[in-house]
Amino acid sequence: MANYPQETFLNVKLAPDSLLEKKRSTASVASLKQQLGFLKSTGRYEAFKLKWLPVYDEPPAIWPIGSWLFWDSDIGKWLEGACYFLHTDYDAEVDAAVQELTEMLSNAQHDDGYLNLHYSVVEPTANRFTNIRDFCELYNAGHLLEGALAHEHYYKNDKLLGPMIRYVDLMIKTFGPGVDQLHAYPGHPELEIALLRLYERTHDKRHFELAKYFINERGNPKGVDGRHYYDWEADQRGDDPNARPYFYPERTPSNWYYSASLPLVDMQTVEGHSVRPMYLLTAVADMVRIDKANTSDLRKAIVRLWEDMVSTKMYVTGGIGAMPQYEGFGISYFLPQGTDEGGCYAETCAAIGIMMMVERVLQYDLDGSFTDTMELAFYNAVLTAISTDGRKYTYVNQLASSDANPAERSEWFRCACCPPNIMRTLAIIGGYLYSQPASTEASAKHIAVHLYSSSTLEFTASDHPSSLTQSTDWPWSGDVEFKLETSSKAVCISLRIPQWTSEWSIEPPPPSKEVIKGYITLAAEYLATNPNFTLKIKLENRILASHPFVNTDTIAVARGPIIYCVEDFDNPWVDDHFKSLQLDPDAVVTERAVKDPPTGEEYVALEVYRGASLLPIESLKAVPSVPWKTLSKAAAEAEGREGHGKDGDKALGTVVARKHT
Repeated sequence: MANYPQETFLNVKLAPDSLLEKKRSTASVASLKQQLGFLKSTGRYEAFKLKWLPVYDEPPAIWPIGSWLFWDSDIGKWLEGACYFLHTDYDAEVDAAVQELTEMLSNAQHDDGYLNLHYSVVEPTANRFTNIRDFCELYNAGHLLEGALAHEHYYKNDKLLGPMIRYVDLMIKTFGPGVDQLHAYPGHPELEIALLRLYERTHDKRHFELAKYFINERGNPKGVDGRHYYDWEADQRGDDPNARPYFYPERTPSNWYYSASLPLVDMQTVEGHSVRPMYLLTAVADMVRIDKANTSDLRKAIVRLWEDMVSTKMYVTGGIGAMPQYEGFGISYFLPQGTDEGGCYAETCAAIGIMMMVERVLQYDLDGSFTDTMELAFYNAVLTAISTDGRKYTYVNQLASSDANPAERSEWFRCACCPPNIMRTLAIIGGYLYSQPASTEASAKHIAVHLYSSSTLEFTASDHPSSLTQSTDWPWSGDVEFKLETSSKAVCISLRIPQWTSEWSIEPPPPSKEVIKGYITLAAEYLATNPNFTLKIKLENRILASHPFVNTDTIAVARGPIIYCVEDFDNPWVDDHFKSLQLDPDAVVTERAVKDPPTGEEYVALEVYRGASLLPIESLKAVPSVPWKTLSKAAAEAEGREGHGKDGDKALGTVVARKHT
C-alpha cells in the first residue's frame, strides 16, 4: 500500500514554532479563504451552475486556450486543499463552501457521467474529447478526482467521489486499445496520478489499467491509422497546418511540447512544458511502485530523464523551465538567469511536481540524491513562491530581476494553477517528512526521515502505538534531536545525510556509519538501547558555480539547503539589479541571526564585507569585443575600490544575502 502524503500528513504533527508549521498555518489562516474569495470574484465558484459568463465571450489570451479552460482544475485543487485543512483547522465557512461546490459539481454532471465546464457551456457537448491535446479535459478531471479523494477521506461519504467514479467509468469506455475506443492520452498529465490514487482506494483494477494505458500509449508514433494520435486528432478537427498555438516555437506538430514525441521508454531527454513531464513521471513512479515486476523499462526511464534534468536543465534553486514562451525546458545547459538574458521561467507548479515525483520514487528506492533535490526545490522554488503573509504568489521564479521584469508576487493570476497548488502542498507538508518503506530488516518497522523539522510522527510497530519526535531549528541549525517512544524492539530508522554537508555525526555513535545512497540506517538493536539520539549535520556557507557548459559567470551562495539571494532592497548602492556586481569567491562570508522586523521571521543572514565591487561597465565598450587586458584591469581597479560608493569615498557597507522568501 502507498503512503501518500495526502493521507499520512495526519500522522505527523508539526511543532508550533517550526518553520514548516508557520508556513502551513499561514496557508490555512490566510491563503485558503483568500483563494476562495478569488474563486468567487472571478466566476470560477459558480461556473458549475452552467450559466453563460462574460469571460466566455473574450478571445483566448494565449490562443487557442481560453482562460476558463482550467477553471475545473482550480476548483479541484482548492477543494483538495480545503479538505486537508478541515482535518486539522476546521472552519465553518470553508466547510460550507466545500459542500456547496460538491452539490454544484454533482448537479452539473451529464447523465453518462461526463463533467467539464467548457463542453457543458461554451462548446457543444458533441465536441467533447475532440481536442485532448490542448483543451485539458482529462487534466481537469484529474484535479477534480484528487479533490474528490480528499473529500471522501474527510467527509466519509461519496457525494463527490461517486460522481467522479462515474466520470472515470465513462473514460474507461471511451479510451483504450479497442477499435471503438479513442487511442488518446491526456495532453497535460495529471489524471494518471489521480487514477493510481483512486486504485489504492477502490482496488478496482480497471482504474490501474486506464492509468497504465495512458502512460504506455503516450507518444506512440503509430497510435491511429499509423499516425501519432495528436496529429490524427488535429486533422479530424480540420486544424490549419499553418496555424500554431501561441506556445509553439515552431510549426505543428510540436508533440515534444506535451512530452509525447516518443514513448516514454524511448525518450532520452526531458522535454517540453516543464510541469507535464513532472506530473507524468510522478504517475510513472507510482506505477513502478505498484507493479515492480513489469515496469523495469519505465523505472530506467525515470532515472534517465531525471539525470538529464538535474544535470543539464535545472537551476541552482531546483527550479526547472528556462523558456518563458512555452514554460518549459530549453536545450541542455541553456539556463539564463532572467528574462533580459533570454529566459528563465521556473514555474512554481513544476517545482511542486519535482516534490511529488520524488515522494513517489522514495516509496520504492530510498535514494538521497532524489531527496536532496526535493528539499532544494521545496525551500528555494516552492516556499519562495508564497509571501510571508500567505497572500501573494509567484508563478514565475526567475533568478535575476530586470527593469522589464522585476521579481514580484501577485495575489492571483489569469491562469491560477500555482496559488491553490502551493496551498494544497503546504496543507500536507508533514506527509513529506517521513515514509515507511520496505524494511531492510525483515522483522523491523522501518521509518525513513527525509526532511528535518520539529515534528512528531505517530505509527504502529508490532501492534504497539509508537512515535518518533525530532526537535531542530532546521534549516538554520544542523542539530536534530530524536526521541523514539515505542515498546517494540523491532524499529529501524533511516536518516538522510545530505550530499552537500562536509561533516556529520550521530550521538551516541552507532556501530556502523555506513551511508547507502545518502541514508544511514540505525538498526533496531541500537535504537532499543538508544531511543534518544542526535544527528549533527554541519551547516556552512558554500560558493556554488554552474556547469561550464552553462556559459554564465554567475555564482551562488548557499548554506545548508538554502540558496541565498542578494536583493535590491538591502543594497541601495546597486542600481542595475546586480548585473555589474563582482563577488570574490574567496571573500569571507559571515553569518548572523536576524529577526525581520515587519514579519517577525527569524533566519540566518550571510554578509560579505570588502568582497564585492561594481565593474565600471560605462568604461567598457565592445566594438564588438573588449580586449582581455582592458577587462581584467577594470575588474582589478573595481576590486581595489571596493567599500566605496560612486563618489569614491562613501562606504558601501555589507552585501546582505537573504533567504529568498
